[in-house]
Amino acid sequence: MDNREEVREFLTSRRAKITPERAGLPTGSRRRVPGLRRSEVAALADMSVEYYAKLERGSLAGVSPAVLEAVARALQLDDAERAHLLHLARAADGSDALTRPRRRAGRPGTLHRSLQWTLDAITAGPAVVSNGRMDILAANPLARAFYTDLFACSDNQGNLARFNFLDPASRRFYPDWELFGDMAVAILRREAGRDPHDKDLHDLIGELSTRSKDFRARWGAHNVRRHGTGTKRFCHPAVGGLTLAYEALDLAAEPGLTMTVYTAEPGSPSEEGLRLLASLAATEETGPAAQHSPG
Repeated sequence: MDNREEVREFLTSRRAKITPERAGLPTGSRRRVPGLRRSEVAALADMSVEYYAKLERGSLAGVSPAVLEAVARALQLDDAERAHLLHLARAADGSDALTRPRRRAGRPGTLHRSLQWTLDAITAGPAVVSNGRMDILAANPLARAFYTDLFACSDNQGNLARFNFLDPASRRFYPDWELFGDMAVAILRREAGRDPHDKDLHDLIGELSTRSKDFRARWGAHNVRRHGTGTKRFCHPAVGGLTLAYEALDLAAEPGLTMTVYTAEPGSPSEEGLRLLASLAATEETGPAAQHSPG
């Protein structure tokens, strides 16, 4: 990715989102832009207009952490956006390759066996390990049953973003499809800033941009997101509606990989739905063995 263009578009898009009222500035009657002017951001960040304009043109190389923090504060960046700005600055310095933790290739065969054992030990909810490109690299049995539509189509290649935007089944599986689309793109945008030299990520973004107008529209918004915790709604083809909480945990032994575990509220219909799904998955798994067993 072109770092200067990425910096320029990110800072411009963040500036457009901050209204004068939100920044505590007078509105005025002759504004031609929806958000703040460059001069207003510069004043809020306590720097010259010329210097801020240079930053917004994409020149982040050599910029001090204090300056980056001042810009983040002026633009009211959230934690994910602030981290994205720091990643872009490291890439501009050419230091990202030195500061980024060494990562494995990200294919299932490279993962520690104990990681799969850990996933399999989680039986009450779907659990997966994924990378920043949203490839599912490992899953417990319940997750395979949960993501049955994803794994049913080889074209998805086990990738949640590809499933979201290119597989019609996703619109049935995600009742809040628009929200899931926003989240998927924001996660990929964050990863693109964190690891700008990931060729597989570039290829995925190029594919989705070419094949999905919904993806293209969202990619241009330059939103970023940290996938951490929350609640999501699903509609599973076998058990119907599920409302599940999720927790995403970074894996210290596998930099760049995340374990996500979904759980249902105790005593809820969704918990009963997960139990039914687990029972169905166990029946399907043992079915062929039972048919071929002696006696």
